[in-house]
Amino acid sequence: MNEDEMLEKLLHNSSAPSTDDPFQPVELIEGDWSRGLVLLCDHASNGLPSKYGSLGLPAEELARHIGYDIGTADLTRMLARALGIPAVMTTFSRLLIDPNRGEDDPTLVMRLSDGAVIPGNAYIDKEEIDYRLQHFYRPYHQAVTTALATATTAGPGPAVVSIHSFTANWRGWPRPWHAGVLWDKDPRLAVPLIEALGKDPDLIVGDNEPYLGALKNDTMYRHASSAGLAHALLEIRQDLIGDPAGVAAWCEKLVPILLDLLELPDVHQIRHFGSSVE
Repeated sequence: MNEDEMLEKLLHNSSAPSTDDPFQPVELIEGDWSRGLVLLCDHASNGLPSKYGSLGLPAEELARHIGYDIGTADLTRMLARALGIPAVMTTFSRLLIDPNRGEDDPTLVMRLSDGAVIPGNAYIDKEEIDYRLQHFYRPYHQAVTTALATATTAGPGPAVVSIHSFTANWRGWPRPWHAGVLWDKDPRLAVPLIEALGKDPDLIVGDNEPYLGALKNDTMYRHASSAGLAHALLEIRQDLIGDPAGVAAWCEKLVPILLDLLELPDVHQIRHFGSSVE
């Protein structure tokens, strides 16, 4: 399968899964597949297909971090344009189904999230979970698989960076980090990224903060660790990218860092480091 055929497959797999639900589960940002870097954004949107309404939530709840990772969609798009690289993003809320979880994870569909009861998920059964897996979760992961296969064919082994954001305060506890890099056992991209961000004296950079990067069957495990691709999950505090000025500032900060990291020869090699959760 050549590059054009792979791209056509990617676009096909990103389309609506059925004629009765025109919701598109994936947003593909096209770029130079030979650059050796693909961006992912698992929680880009708080969108919901019309059949689900608002899952019974008021608009202000969906607009919180429980609905999506605030600021990440705009940052991912801006980075992709600035670097000329492809990106794959979700278009559905993590409350519908969380693509950054394994299919058997009990938090795959949340009934309660940060104090908010999700009425549309309260009585969800296996049949509905299977429907959401088939129509939203799996098309996203298939799009990621195809994107990485396309990049692998087009150029050097692609590094993978996943863009996320986190709250400045969690259950009364302040989070001092401006950004955190999550990773498991593969240090090739994550450690240099931590070091590069740490050169800014105004930044507090977390190493596996505010979360640990070892989560079995999450996006990085599934598409990068298991495939031997260099990768890192970048978490940025959402108040820093919650408006256009903040997004632009972080894009300006990250572009030269990512360009430098792509010059490291080992980030394009296929190497398996295993995982803490295997």
